[in-house]
Amino acid sequence: MGSYWSTVNAYRCEDFTGYMIEISNRYPRVAEYLENEVGFEKWSRCHYPGLRYNITTTNMVESLNSIRIIATAITSPLTPSRESKLRPRFAQSNGQHTTQLNPITYHVKGGELEGVVDIFNKTCTCKEFDIDKLPCVHAVAAAHHAQVSVYSLVSPYYTKEYYLLAYGETIYPVGSQSQWDQFFFFKKLQTLRGVIFPTVKHHGE
Repeated sequence: MGSYWSTVNAYRCEDFTGYMIEISNRYPRVAEYLENEVGFEKWSRCHYPGLRYNITTTNMVESLNSIRIIATAITSPLTPSRESKLRPRFAQSNGQHTTQLNPITYHVKGGELEGVVDIFNKTCTCKEFDIDKLPCVHAVAAAHHAQVSVYSLVSPYYTKEYYLLAYGETIYPVGSQSQWDQFFFFKKLQTLRGVIFPTVKHHGE
């Protein structure tokens, strides 16, 4: 069901609507379910209200410690996954025709989709820049034209510095539940209850 995945990954709502029409024409009950029962914001990239992250794990401690080791060895300005995604766009931007519209806005044309880039607010009409917080091909071309570092347009959360801050400390496992100090746990819980929910004595007690 290629239309479904195209709908999921669409950056622009105009493209999303076109794909949804295709699904609705072929699978009307599926389209109704996705819109009314699930809700677009739960599965559509362009409707998602927050920031998207793609890290999952089954063993949190081992995963975090592995990332910490990787983070300390990074030599590029960005995390490995973001660097590998951004790097090809440098070459792709070479074929783009860029026109400056005002001090911060550039019209970039070339390929299948053109874009208007705002290098100050870090947006592009193609919506990739807005959603991924990583310069799209148009933004890379605009940055080159403006003689601005492409890396300055990347979200700080993708930088090596933030990566190291997030995973710089070793995470220790808590061990088996059978090894926990139950007495300490319940004593602590009792203390917290006394602080958060103090006993109220009525007059005359």
